[in-house]
Amino acid sequence: MRRDQVTDTCRANSALSRKRRVLTPNDLKHLVVDEDHELIYCYVPKVACTNWKRLMMVLTGRGKYSDPMEIPANEAHVSANLKTLNQYSIPEINHRLKSYMKFLFVREPFERLVSAYRNKFTQKYNTSFHKRYGTKIIKRQRKNATQEALRKGDDVKFEEFVAYLIDPHTQREEPFNEHWQTVYSLCHPCHIRYDLVGKYETLEEDSNYVLQLAGVGSYLKFPTYAKSTRTTDEMTTEFFQNISSEHQTQLYEVYKLDFLMFNYSVPSYLKLE
Repeated sequence: MRRDQVTDTCRANSALSRKRRVLTPNDLKHLVVDEDHELIYCYVPKVACTNWKRLMMVLTGRGKYSDPMEIPANEAHVSANLKTLNQYSIPEINHRLKSYMKFLFVREPFERLVSAYRNKFTQKYNTSFHKRYGTKIIKRQRKNATQEALRKGDDVKFEEFVAYLIDPHTQREEPFNEHWQTVYSLCHPCHIRYDLVGKYETLEEDSNYVLQLAGVGSYLKFPTYAKSTRTTDEMTTEFFQNISSEHQTQLYEVYKLDFLMFNYSVPSYLKLE
């Protein structure tokens, strides 16, 4: 059903969704390849991608690791530790897309967005994000910003972040950062037919099902973890309280294909125009 939902949405929105003629290798940076088990995993930041990257390191490590949780989180994000599909020749890419089992994990788009915001803009340690994006957001979205705010970029409000995302200038200037880019643009589900669409809401169950299909379910399980800081629906509702209905409507438009494609209904807290 999830797979058909993607296909139907792609078909119904073909004007929007197939804008991209053909994929180029550069479009495939998020597709992690495991040759030993013939798997391709498209990682979506803020949808358990750290744990899935850890699992992919175990799967491709040929015995180097056995417990995914012994791999430090920052290690899982070192790009050299995993091979991605864009590193292959065109014939090799096509062969793998045809014959490997392809999967991705998705999450309610606005919950993912709030998760990205909380992680990148409210944590003091994320100075690279504050410098790279925070300063730009404050410069554009905050009237009478202090010199300190413009220099540090470490106190971006959620309303400012939303205003930045819906600003046409932002999208013309450069692609969204992967943490808030649409799943549709990261994983190209209208061009690549995924065999499995996992959901964050049923993360453990779906992940273990993937591992079972990959033939490793007997010795590898998805790490169970109760993250106390995880972004919930209630938190997301809170964050959206201060967003004007005009901005909510524009933001929904940006993420609309993700909502439709992965069968997430319009959140009840939205005041759409």
